[in-house]
Amino acid sequence: MDEIEDKYKVLLVDDEPIILRSLKVAIPWDDLQMEIVGEARNGELALRLIEEITPHIIISDIRMPVIDGITLMKEVLPKNSKLVFIFISGYGEFEYAREALRQGAFDYLLKPIDHDELVAMLYRAKTRLDEQKENDQMMHSVQMLSMLARERMFAEITLGNARPLEHLKWLENSELESGYFMAVVQLDDYFVLTGQWSVEEKRLWLFAIRNIVEEWSLEHGVLTVFPFHNGEWILLFPGSLSTSRRELGEHLITGIKRYSKLSCSVGISRCTQGIDQLSAVYPLAAKALYQRFYYGLAGVFIDEETSIAGNTEVKYPKELETSLIESIRTLNRNQMSSLFDELGLYIEAQAIPKEIAERLLVEMVVVLYRHFEHLNLNSDWSLHGLLSKLHHLGTLSKMMTALKEEFGERLDQGSKPVNREDTRSSIEKTKRYIESNYHKDLSIEEVSELADLSVSHFCTLFKQITGYTFLEYVTHCRMEKAKDILQSSNVKVYQIAPLVGYQDPRYFTQVFKKASGQTPTEYREEHTRQVN
Repeated sequence: MDEIEDKYKVLLVDDEPIILRSLKVAIPWDDLQMEIVGEARNGELALRLIEEITPHIIISDIRMPVIDGITLMKEVLPKNSKLVFIFISGYGEFEYAREALRQGAFDYLLKPIDHDELVAMLYRAKTRLDEQKENDQMMHSVQMLSMLARERMFAEITLGNARPLEHLKWLENSELESGYFMAVVQLDDYFVLTGQWSVEEKRLWLFAIRNIVEEWSLEHGVLTVFPFHNGEWILLFPGSLSTSRRELGEHLITGIKRYSKLSCSVGISRCTQGIDQLSAVYPLAAKALYQRFYYGLAGVFIDEETSIAGNTEVKYPKELETSLIESIRTLNRNQMSSLFDELGLYIEAQAIPKEIAERLLVEMVVVLYRHFEHLNLNSDWSLHGLLSKLHHLGTLSKMMTALKEEFGERLDQGSKPVNREDTRSSIEKTKRYIESNYHKDLSIEEVSELADLSVSHFCTLFKQITGYTFLEYVTHCRMEKAKDILQSSNVKVYQIAPLVGYQDPRYFTQVFKKASGQTPTEYREEHTRQVN
């Protein structure tokens, strides 16, 4: 059942036609929100019908030819423990009835059937089924929240934020302690594609790619998979996999291409160990990924094979990288320009060949670009376009000049005073959007994109301007609408939940009580007394 209003399905099983007819006409099935979906004259036929129609309730005679009621129940309950069995028994069959209850029957009634007693019994059965459904929905909600929290946690640690680890000591003995490697999957020409897609098309495409990647991951032993930057997904594989990393990457590319018609590339890191190493292996996989710059699109690139750091003749200038990152963080253009000059002198002093020099610069550029992205300083700036520009410049001098200009312009943009009116206007726009779409499954990525801000920047500004976090404001809008409905209508509480964005009525009630200090029913009763 997808909605509470859907009817529960009932199967009648009895070898006496007169009892079947009386059950069909004497019970107010519509009032019970139930419908008869089948009837059988013996247990064998019932067994086949149960597999075909998957009923919720079975009303069965306890003594029947071929297969009796208890045998029927023993056969089907192990496959579906939520099935409600109600047995009809004769006065001389008390032992059978007691045995039925011991084996898991919901209840039994004696012949001749008291229809009022049966109706009361069915109401109790409906209550049990409603509670089971609500529990299932609650578990689904918890599982979804758990999955989202897990994805956020992995993304935060990959970005280098160790704070989640402080509260998640249970992960110390997780599957990542046994060794793993990372694959970064990115759609080719992502910025070109998103320029062609509307916001809704982009959401649908990314949702489709995510489903493809997740299904592929389930079939290939992936430990976890989560979206990272736009158009990019991270997969973590156990280090013990016998399949070669290149073969895995090629298989993944083929799968995405087959089902989406979109091409992608995969960068794969070397093996590591421990969840705290996510932020260390991500740059390795990302740097490997951008080696496609030399080989064309839709490829698999492994950092051990392509990384300049693995070349024994040329040492990667890690200290210069660290200093350049600091110049980005402090928005210091002069320092950055001087450091790029140092980088050029370093390459020149070692007489590094052009191809190796380009690879070194690509690794450096990828790292710096990611830091610009994290600080929301790379709006409308294509990494692929920057790498292509470097590739077509003939000399080291021209490359270093281009880098100083490109990165310098972004630093200048970041140094400009923030236009508070424009910022407030963007946040107000997102508030109106939330107020109009609170009943939908809103994501923070969707709303921050509307504001043309990175997720982290949006979170900071939204809290500063509104006083709410994103989730707090969505909940506030939902609760205000729920109060309005409670005050102005007689709509049932469980019907209000989906109207304000909650598929689980019990969870809605919990959130409402936490926000208002009252259950929805208590709130409605108090308001009614005040009006009267």
